[in-house]
Amino acid sequence: MTAELNPRFTIDSLVIGANNRLAVTAGRAVAENPGTAHNPLFIYSGTGLGKTHLLVAIGHLTKEFTPDARVEYLTLDDFIEAYHRAVSLGRIADFRKGYADADVVLIDDVQFLARRPEEQAELLRFASELKESNTQLVLTSDRPPTEIADLDDRLIERLAGGLVVDIAEPQFETRLAILKRRAEDRGVELGRDVLAVVAEYDTKNVRELLGVLNRVIAFQAVSENELSADAARALLEGGEPRTKGEDATRAVSAAEIDEFGAFLHGVEATLTEQVEAWKSHLRDAIRLWSAKGYRTSTLEGMLAGEEPVNTDQAVRAYEAQVERLQTAEREIKGFDAVLAENPVFRDPDRVAEAEALVERTKEGFTAPPGPSEAFSLDEFLVGNATKMALGAARSIVEAPGEQYNPLVIVGPSGVGKTHLLHAIGRALEPATNGRWIVCVSAQSFMDELVNAIEEDQVPVWRARYRQAGALLLDNIDLLAVGDRVQDELFYLFNALTEAGRQVVFSASVAPRAISGLDDRLRSRLEGGLVANLDAPDLELRKAILRRQLEGRLGEVEAPLVEYLAQQPAESVRAVLGLGQRVITAAESQGRRATVDLARQALEASSSRAARPPRARTAGVVISPAGGIESTEKMVWRWPDPIEYVIEELG
Repeated sequence: MTAELNPRFTIDSLVIGANNRLAVTAGRAVAENPGTAHNPLFIYSGTGLGKTHLLVAIGHLTKEFTPDARVEYLTLDDFIEAYHRAVSLGRIADFRKGYADADVVLIDDVQFLARRPEEQAELLRFASELKESNTQLVLTSDRPPTEIADLDDRLIERLAGGLVVDIAEPQFETRLAILKRRAEDRGVELGRDVLAVVAEYDTKNVRELLGVLNRVIAFQAVSENELSADAARALLEGGEPRTKGEDATRAVSAAEIDEFGAFLHGVEATLTEQVEAWKSHLRDAIRLWSAKGYRTSTLEGMLAGEEPVNTDQAVRAYEAQVERLQTAEREIKGFDAVLAENPVFRDPDRVAEAEALVERTKEGFTAPPGPSEAFSLDEFLVGNATKMALGAARSIVEAPGEQYNPLVIVGPSGVGKTHLLHAIGRALEPATNGRWIVCVSAQSFMDELVNAIEEDQVPVWRARYRQAGALLLDNIDLLAVGDRVQDELFYLFNALTEAGRQVVFSASVAPRAISGLDDRLRSRLEGGLVANLDAPDLELRKAILRRQLEGRLGEVEAPLVEYLAQQPAESVRAVLGLGQRVITAAESQGRRATVDLARQALEASSSRAARPPRARTAGVVISPAGGIESTEKMVWRWPDPIEYVIEELG
């Protein structure tokens, strides 16, 4: 399956510096003269340094130089999937020939060939045939060929036989130019001294560098005055920033039958009058449907027999089976085009199996959990601890998939990450053209994948999520325990972001601090915007308490709010717990809420023996009544929507 070239990845959008100049020069050379300059061209670099950008840019540049050039782009995962499909259909020759007719073939992430001898052997044959047909091959990897684990020596020799170039980490001047270009693209004015602070910040790659820029832009967006260099430095170092004012593979058609097939066609045309008419009819049917990509073993079996058959009836029966396959294929494409690539839809002997797959897909293709109606952005109070994250949330709601993608909301338990995640999900609904908004805990995401693996339904599970108009994943740090789930999230992330769909995550710590997180994911998360939700300050605690108390008790005294806000509370959950104790005491005693009553309620509460700790799990489960139920996050619904009592807002 050949992927589309990302329109954003062009040579013009690539900042060229000393770190990538040789790779870009080599890329231009192969784009101008495919198959003659450096074949193959092998580009390697660490994650996030622009190798995929350059690979796709070579494809666009080839089409600029030669508009009718055929360029094929695929990831190694696409290559392996297409190879296995060709094996199952017995069409390996067609698979190779389909790419040999291209002018340029681009393959991304070939490091995943490690310890896959069968696929290595096929890539070796594939590369050799492309070389013979003068088709330009360009590959990328996160390491040079000699460092890919257990790579066949013959393949190393083939891949290194053209030109191997690397993309290094950019120097300060290049980093500064990248930041200036990206800020201009975003329509944001930042001083050179501010950009210099960002350029000097310790990041592993360009993607993470742009994530740091996103953080500065997001802070500038919610500030009244221009950001200073000192403020930017304080922001990145975790201090209190101040502003200056404050300081797929192409299908084979009948025209593409190989030369041997054409030779057979000529011989058969000459001998048609000398053979039985029924065999000639079968041969014509076999040629027709083989060229369209369908297996013809049933017809071939009849042709091999000695007894004449009713060919009209046999061909009509075969075509009826093909029509059923085509109907099933159209149905399953409505769920996901990848599922339609299953070889079962090309074998008329497996019609029942194809139709059963469609039915299973329909049954399992229900929407994943969406955002809860219990939360909205309007209910999320603004304070110094929430200003940046809330500003970023409103920005992505206005332009999903454009400004901060992904958005990663980071903060300790109880500060409102889940509230904000679900609120963003609800606010995104009008902008997704009817596609699902998926809002699910990382634990549920992982559990679903495990069940899909056990039931051999991974393609259906994968397709459900790829239909999403936006993906919001809570507590992503929990995924660091499994390689398979991180692989799946990596490909899902790429599919959604390349389609311009918004992705939002929450985590207890910044991605760079999540132990066990795959570097590919870490780089992509850091490449968006990482926005912190901190413990509520005094003014935010007052606002939370005032809304909670007045929602239940009516107007309350200012000294009561002041007294409660001064109590130790490091999270929104703890603040709401203070307010709930006063509400419970006032309602149970039939008294007006005062400072004296609050003091008594808190003293009585603190005198009780502490409850033993309970096991904590992450995840939000939407109950049939519309609330949220889990051992970590619980919302009780009261008759009046304003009367939510929130025990824990992870």
